[in-house]
Amino acid sequence: MTAPTVSPPPPGSPRRDPADRPAGPSLSPSRAADFKTCPLLFRFRTIDKLPEQPSADQVRGTLVHAVLETLFDLPAAERTPEAAAALVEPAWQRILTEEPGVAEILAAAPARRGVTDPAAVAAEADASGLPVIPGQAALADVPEPDEATRLSAFLDSARALLPGYFAVEDPRRLEPAERESLVSTLIDDELLIRGYIDRLDISPAGDLRVVDYKTGGAPREAFEGRALFQLKFYALVLWRTHGVVPRVLRLLYLKDAEALDYSPDAEELERFERTLVALSAAIERAKRDQDFRPKPSRLCGWCSHQALCPEFGGTPPPYPTTTDPAADSAPADDDRLA
Repeated sequence: MTAPTVSPPPPGSPRRDPADRPAGPSLSPSRAADFKTCPLLFRFRTIDKLPEQPSADQVRGTLVHAVLETLFDLPAAERTPEAAAALVEPAWQRILTEEPGVAEILAAAPARRGVTDPAAVAAEADASGLPVIPGQAALADVPEPDEATRLSAFLDSARALLPGYFAVEDPRRLEPAERESLVSTLIDDELLIRGYIDRLDISPAGDLRVVDYKTGGAPREAFEGRALFQLKFYALVLWRTHGVVPRVLRLLYLKDAEALDYSPDAEELERFERTLVALSAAIERAKRDQDFRPKPSRLCGWCSHQALCPEFGGTPPPYPTTTDPAADSAPADDDRLA
């Protein structure tokens, strides 16, 4: 399907800067997905702001994203698999400098072989028909290694994902327009939508391609919808800010060396925009009524807040009497966690 283009606003027409808008409702892909998955999870993360420690799988994804971002700083001819592998250690050191706490995440992570990422385990179960057992890895536990061995294995596991990237793209032939870029726009001059794009490519003809790196395995169709929701989010922002519907939304699954391309059209993005407006209205209504109900699913097994969830015999904390209006519109959240 070819993605049609639309005309940008006429010259001289006013366009509000999202940063200048009064405090109001906002959505990122992760927060929208939280509410769709479980309204109570949205409350815990966005309103109560309960702490959550990223998993080792998320840290690995962040590391691989950093490597692929830095790879394009090299001259085109030098963007080789060997060069990418050599970037892992420096990228890890930068992450440690910026977020020293990630070292503790690795130290606390159980030593396991196989898949430990919840979405990947769920995808495996969906494919095989076997039940999902929360906290269980795909293969058996191994003896606890020392810290140096654990770090070496972690960095090697990040390097092992890079050949999957080179199997589906040749970075020597690409010059991204943007990398790890925050994009945002206003819907109806009120709802702020924003998120981080892994990579944006713009062709000489002006066609846009949004690329998102996934370090887990390629999911079955039921799980593809979750990833495409995120990309449609970005496509809508780019359409409203650039006046052009992205021609391609690309998901790159590094573990399986697979690429999933999808081409939206303007009508689809208009429907998606209405969906986000309705979703935002539901969130604001839940805030007004202080009514965020749990929504049980297979993902409950990996929720960090079971002790506070009524579905597990817990009681949520008292609803905050005051909330920070700027919190929902903060430019950075966990959308960049892989």
